[in-house]
Amino acid sequence: MLHKGNILIIDDNEDVLFALNLLLEPHHESIRVDADPTKIPQYIEQKRPDVILLDMNFKRDASSGQEGFYWLQQILNIDPQAVVIFITAYADTEKAVRAVKAGAFDFIPKPWEKDKLLATLSAALQLRASRDEVENLKKQVTVLCKPEEEIIGESEVMQNVLNMVQKLSDTDANILILGENGTGKDLLARAIYRNSPRKDKLFVSIDLGSIPDTLFESELFGYEKGAFTDAKKEKPGRMEASGGTLFLDEIANMSLSMQSKMLTAIEKKQITRLGSAKNIDIDVRFICATNGDIYQDVEDGRFRQDLLYRINTIELFIPPLRERGDDVILLAEHFMRRYANKYRKSVKGIAKEAKTKLLTYNFPGNVRELQHAVERALILSNGGLLKSDDFILKPKRKRKEDELLNLEILENQTIQKAMERSGGNANKAAELLGITRFALYRKIKK
Repeated sequence: MLHKGNILIIDDNEDVLFALNLLLEPHHESIRVDADPTKIPQYIEQKRPDVILLDMNFKRDASSGQEGFYWLQQILNIDPQAVVIFITAYADTEKAVRAVKAGAFDFIPKPWEKDKLLATLSAALQLRASRDEVENLKKQVTVLCKPEEEIIGESEVMQNVLNMVQKLSDTDANILILGENGTGKDLLARAIYRNSPRKDKLFVSIDLGSIPDTLFESELFGYEKGAFTDAKKEKPGRMEASGGTLFLDEIANMSLSMQSKMLTAIEKKQITRLGSAKNIDIDVRFICATNGDIYQDVEDGRFRQDLLYRINTIELFIPPLRERGDDVILLAEHFMRRYANKYRKSVKGIAKEAKTKLLTYNFPGNVRELQHAVERALILSNGGLLKSDDFILKPKRKRKEDELLNLEILENQTIQKAMERSGGNANKAAELLGITRFALYRKIKK
């Protein structure tokens, strides 16, 4: 079976190059060989090999391995994610240990065992794939933490929250964020991350509300090749973000069986991939969030109390937008500038009556609803100022008892009109209303 992967082989022995090329060519899509180690930088810049098989001893230095260690360092300087396997005829334990400490993936003696070499190369390719995946996640971190996603708020309640974030800058404690939908729990999680000792490591966000139980373990814990039908290759779990921060949004949506597995992982600081018996040590900080009443869930038996204790060493509450006063206007103006730039509209500001409308609205969808309202208003506006009519806000929902009362009033008015049109004749009135005479009598009596 032909495996993906670009293999570079550097050895000053032409026979070795020929033998390795012959051995590996049927198994890998791209094999490049060269006897000159000075060409290594060129190969890395142009081809970026996934695995490099590097001779430890060249003609200048037949047995000490110093040239090999020199070129290993050059490779890692150019590509820190490079996976290098040393090959040498002068193998000993001391050199093997030194090679691994210096950054080599493994150490293969000459003459090599065919099956062992192929297995080592396969493992090296998997490592490279994992490193590339981690690098992609790191690039996503940069996107997730852009300056425009800073938390905006001058109200006392928000300043209290932001002050707490500053106090947490030196701690590694697990944090639970509570708050209604749309209040910005994800932004607060990222603010905590940016102010933490782990800010240079990965930030991995997982919406547990969108992951079904059947995929929970494979997403968080990862899996080995062949663990299930579609497991074509191994996949690291998201909890393997070494030294990073794991943001678990909507933590209360986890089933009890998944809560048990999560608790075990947090307590032991270990996970086990699907299809494997090997424990993997994890070093992550947990930030969790929920919009529900997690304490009521504990009382009702829907959430494990011991897991709650593990995730809420520190607890933060984001107040709803209706309790943040003039922050509504600050946020509206912030979103106005953002969308004015996006839609290339010249807008000077928000009219006074529009500000009053925003301040008196309840915003059940919180900051997210305000953001969408401002975007719609800017699209509908004719430029200049955003006016009150530009903001399309949902009408305030009436209480259930008010709705029932209104229905009763409407029903009474309808019966009275039917009686008037029928000249007080109950049979005719009932016929007009489409009900029986006895039903009409019951309604009149009520």
